[in-house]
Order: sequence, then structure tokens, then C-alpha cells
Amino acid sequence: MSAIALAAESVPERHYTHHEGRGATPHRSNPAVIHRELGTLEVRPGLNVVEFGTGSGYSGALLAQLVGPSGKVTSLDIDTYLTRWANLIHHERGLDNIRCHTADGTAGFPARAPYDRVVAWCTPPLLPQTWVDQVVDGGLIVAPLPIASVPNMTVVAKIRVRDRQPHVEQIFTGGYIEATTSPKGDLDLPGRWVDWENRVPAPSWISIAWRAEDDQLHTGARIALEHLVNGAHTEPYAGAEVDWPSWRTFAGVLGDQQLTMAGLRPDLWAIGHSTKSGAAVIQQDGKIIADRPDSPSLAVLRGWLADWETAGRPAPEGYTASLACHDEAGWTLRLSL
Repeated sequence: MSAIALAAESVPERHYTHHEGRGATPHRSNPAVIHRELGTLEVRPGLNVVEFGTGSGYSGALLAQLVGPSGKVTSLDIDTYLTRWANLIHHERGLDNIRCHTADGTAGFPARAPYDRVVAWCTPPLLPQTWVDQVVDGGLIVAPLPIASVPNMTVVAKIRVRDRQPHVEQIFTGGYIEATTSPKGDLDLPGRWVDWENRVPAPSWISIAWRAEDDQLHTGARIALEHLVNGAHTEPYAGAEVDWPSWRTFAGVLGDQQLTMAGLRPDLWAIGHSTKSGAAVIQQDGKIIADRPDSPSLAVLRGWLADWETAGRPAPEGYTASLACHDEAGWTLRLSL
């Protein structure tokens, strides 16, 4: 049995996610995905580990089990409510090798550095230089990173730091909530890169990669969202069922400045193309929505989808990944086929 499986047997998941004193917390990830990420992190007894995103406390408890009494775990979250409760639950279970702190994780946590391992359960806008600086030589970072400046365009990357330089060793399908500078209450709305949202008559939002071209009143974003909400033209996707992780990654890798993501219903995301005069997206359910049948944005979207099919609907793991130094703030993840 793997170390992760053994740790999971020792940690009562629901005691954290559905604690009788706190109640169920929506700030939690799928346990199977947590186990995958921790396996990728190569945690061993005695290591000094930091996690960004305390959530329910379950992942931190697993880490505390994996590093053992000689190791140390630091857990950071922007939400004081979450860190206080996680500290209490850890204390109730007799864990004394983990401490939760309320802090902006994108700045790292130098007080307990350097770290052998870094894992993130939230998505920063880029790989922070502070994380790289606070990792020992040969240490590992496992974190979701964006591949485009719209929400939910992410992959999870395994990154090795050598000579203060980060190098991608693997990427995986996945992503987590965007890192924010204050606690996030509405988990249906992305925490970053939302250019306009409507709350009546029903919640909807849009994110445009061309936001720098929009005016201060967000006129372009507002009009594009209006086009999609009104849905003047709809059609079913002619291909097979949309493989969302594959399509999402392909669209992000295109690097097109007119890339657009929208949420027209709370449970459905959509990706496509928009300009100041029109918009077209395909939803997770395969429904295509555009401003009109002869929309230039619809023509572009159809072309993207055709290119995706021609490429064989590549899985995120099939791309080559690299990191480009963005500025003193950090590193940008780049994918190519």
C-alpha cells in the first residue's frame, strides 16, 4: 500500500470536511485529486512542507501524517475562519507538527522557510518568485497554474527548483479556485479576471483576454455578455461529446487575444471568441451560442474547434511545458504541442 493510502486510512476525512462543530465546508477538493497531488509531491518523513489553501484542513492532516513527528507542515489561507477551525481540529486530533496561519499565500511564508516541498490548492496568476526563492535546491512545487489570462484555464504542474531556477517535470489535468487577496464567499464566481457580471435576472459573467482594449466602463465586456445571455443564435456542436479538459487546454494554448470565457448559468462554463461587436462560445454541454448566425466570432470558434479535432483532441498531459520569467513577480507557464 502506498504512503498516501496509508495516510488516508489514518486521517478521518469527514471529521475535517463535515466537522460537527463547524458543519460542512464547501472549501474542499476531491480527496482522490488531493491524493494524486500529494503523491506527485514526493513527501517523505522529516520534510518541511508548506501548503497554500488550508480549506477544510484535510490535506494538511495528510501532510502531517506523511512528514511524521520529525517533519513540519505550514498551512496558509486568506480566510481566518478556515485557519482557526483547521488549527482546532488538528489540535483535537493531537497533531503538533502542523500550524495554520492566515496569510496571502502568493507572498510565501518566509518565517518557516526554506521548504522542501510546496503544494497549492489555489491558483495564483503566475508562479510566484517568492515560492521559488523559499524552496531548497532540488525541492518540489506542485501547483495549478494558468495558461491564459481568463479563469479556469489551468493545468497542475510539477516543478523542480535547481540553482534557484524552476523547471517543469510534469503537467496534469486539473485546477483549483483562484487565489484571492480576501476570503471568497461566492464559489460559483471566479476570483480573478471577471470583466463583467450580472446578478439579475440571473447570475452571469464574462472574462475577455482583450480587457486592455476595453474602456473604463467595460462596455465591450458588457455588450459581449449581453449577446451571449440573449442567445440570438444557438446550435448543437456537430462533433462528439466535448472533452472539456482537452478543449479548455487547447483553447488556452492558442494564445488568441480575443479568447473569452463565460458563465451563463451557475453550473455551466463556456469558452469562445468575442470582440467589441459580437461573441460566440461553446458550453460544457456542447451548446454553441452566438450573437447571430453569420457572426465573425462564430466563424472563428468553428475554426478553433475544427483545429482541435484535427489535432486529435490532445490531453493536457500531451503538451510540452516550460516556464518563462515574467518579471520580478514570477514565472508564466507556456504549453505547446
